[in-house]
Amino acid sequence: MLIGFISFFSACSDFLEQEPDAIIDEEQVFEDEGMIKSVLANFYGRVTWAQNISDSYSYTILDEAGKSDSGPDNIQDYSNELWRVYDYTLIRNMNQFLEGLRTTTVIGEEARLAYEGELRFLRAWLYFNMVRGMGGMPIVGDEVFEFNGTTTDITALQYPRSTEAELYDYIIAECEAVTEYLPEEPSVNAARATKWAAQMLKARAAVYAGSIANYNNKMPNPISTPGGEVGIPADRAEGYYQQALEAAEEVINSGVYRLNMTNPDDLGRSFYEATSVKNSNNEVIWARDYKYPGQTVGFTRENIPASHAEDIDRAYAGPILNLVEDFEYTDNRDGSIRTRDAQGNYIFYDSPEDAFANKDARLWGSVIYPGAVFKGSPVVLQAGQKYLENGTWRTRTGQPGETDDDGRLLTSVNGPVTSNQQFINKTGFFFRKFMDETRGASTRGRNSDMWFPRFRYAEALMIACEASFELGQTADALNYINQIRERAGIQELQTITFEDIVREYRVEFAFEDHRYWDLKRWRLAHEVWNGVQNSPTAQQYALFPYLVVAPGTPNDGQWVFDKQPFTNSPHPRNFQMRNYYNFIDQAWINNNPKLVRNPYQ
Repeated sequence: MLIGFISFFSACSDFLEQEPDAIIDEEQVFEDEGMIKSVLANFYGRVTWAQNISDSYSYTILDEAGKSDSGPDNIQDYSNELWRVYDYTLIRNMNQFLEGLRTTTVIGEEARLAYEGELRFLRAWLYFNMVRGMGGMPIVGDEVFEFNGTTTDITALQYPRSTEAELYDYIIAECEAVTEYLPEEPSVNAARATKWAAQMLKARAAVYAGSIANYNNKMPNPISTPGGEVGIPADRAEGYYQQALEAAEEVINSGVYRLNMTNPDDLGRSFYEATSVKNSNNEVIWARDYKYPGQTVGFTRENIPASHAEDIDRAYAGPILNLVEDFEYTDNRDGSIRTRDAQGNYIFYDSPEDAFANKDARLWGSVIYPGAVFKGSPVVLQAGQKYLENGTWRTRTGQPGETDDDGRLLTSVNGPVTSNQQFINKTGFFFRKFMDETRGASTRGRNSDMWFPRFRYAEALMIACEASFELGQTADALNYINQIRERAGIQELQTITFEDIVREYRVEFAFEDHRYWDLKRWRLAHEVWNGVQNSPTAQQYALFPYLVVAPGTPNDGQWVFDKQPFTNSPHPRNFQMRNYYNFIDQAWINNNPKLVRNPYQ
C-alpha cells in the first residue's frame, strides 16, 4: 500500500512544519518518526469543510454576508449537496495509518498512543462533518478494505448506513476513548488536537444530537427514514444534553482556557483579539492554522476595504445588515439601526459611527461599520450625498472617490454602491473578524497566516448554557450565557428563552461556521430562510450612509442612513425541507446498493 503526501498543512509548530512532497512506501513511513508526523500533518490539512476563510464565497450564501464582487449572486434555493462531506478515501487513509502505527517499533507506547489519539480525533471530526450534513452513514471502524478485482467479495465491502444516532454515538465514544491519549497542554497556535479539543467535539456532537432528537420530533411532520438513518428518537434528547453538559463543563472547569480579555477598557478590541490574534490567546482550543511562508490564506486580501488595500484585490464580500442588527445595544435589546423616527423623518448623526454607539462590543470585533477604525485609520463608507429640493431629500452619487464642486466627497472609494463594479462594497459593511492587520497580509505575494478557530472556550459556555436550559436548569443556563454577555459589555439576562440562545450563538460565532448548522439542528432554517420576498430574515439587506449637504440648515455635514434590500442578492434565501439532509449521490448507491436515500430525494 502507498500513502500519498499532497497539500501539506503547515503551521506554527515543529510538528506541522512537515512538508514532504513525494509518494512514499508505507514501510518507510513507519520506520521513521519524522515521517509518521508528516502523515499526521497531512491529515490535519485535509479536514477543512463548509464555511472557512479559504473560501470567501461561503460567507455570502447565508444571512451573514453578501457578495460585492461584480454582479448579483442569484442565489435563491439551496443546493442538495451544499457542504456535503463524503470522504471514505480519507477514512481509508487514516485507517491505513492507524494500522501501521499500531505495529511500529520506532516509537514508544506513550508517543504511539498520542499519535493514535490525534488520528482518531481527526477521524471523528470527519464523521461529524459527514453526519451533520447527511445523517447516519456507514461506520467502518478501523477496517482497511482491500480489493483486487478478481477474488474479493464486493458485498463484504458494502456497509449499510448507520442510524443517525449510532453515528453520533460513535463520534462521542471515539472522543471519550482518546481523551486520555491526548495532551492537556495547549498546542502552539491551537493547531494540534488536545484532550480539550476532544471534549469540545464530544460536547458539540452531543448537543447537535440532542437538538435533533428534541426539535425534529416537535415538527408537524418529523424528518426521518424507516431505518433511522435520519431522525433520532425523542427519548434520546435528555441523555445527549447531559453528555453535552458534562463535556462542556469539563472544559470550563479545567482552568486551561478562559474568555480572552486582552483589553478590559476596549471590549470590541478584546473580542477581535479573542478570535483573530494568535499571540497569548487563552480562548481558542483548536484551529486550522496557517503559516507564512508556504501556507497562507487570501481572506484579508480578498475582502479588505479599497482605502486600506495593498494590492489590486479588495471588497469581495461584506457583512449584511441582517447580522449587524442582531447585535444588541447596551441599553436596548432591539439592535435595529435607528434611521427614521416615528414620523418617518431621517435621524441625523454627527458622524456615521454614532449610529453604532453603545452596541454590543462584539459588533466592533466582528464587523467594520461606517467610520470604524481599521489598522489605525477610519474606513469611510459613503454611498452619496443627501440634499434638499423643494422640501424633499434627494440623493446625489458619483464614481468611487469622486468629489463635488466644493470638494466634498460624493461616493467613497469603498462604496457602498448598487452598480456591478468590481472591488467596491455593496452592503455598507466590511469584515473585521479574521481580517489580518499585519503589513503585507492583503498582498498577493504574501497573503495572510490568519487562523480559523474551530473550537473556542466561548462555545463551551454556550453548549453548557443550551444543555442546562434544555435540562430545566435555568439558573445555570443564565450563569453561562451571562459570562459571554459580560465580556460583550451588554446587560445581563434575568430570564432566558430559547430565542436568547439562538441569538447569542448568532452574534458570538458570526463567520465561524455555526449559523447554518445551528438553524438546521434546531429545525429553524426553513422558517428563517423562508423564500418570502422582502422577508426580514430571508432577504439580504444593506445599509447606505449619506453625507447631508444642506447649507444654511443645522443638518449640514451630518449623516443619515437608508436601509434597503441588498441589490447584489435580489432573491430571498429559500431553505426547503429537503435541505435538512444532503442527497445521497446515485453513484454512491451504484457502488453500494445498501445505501438508502435521504428524505425528499
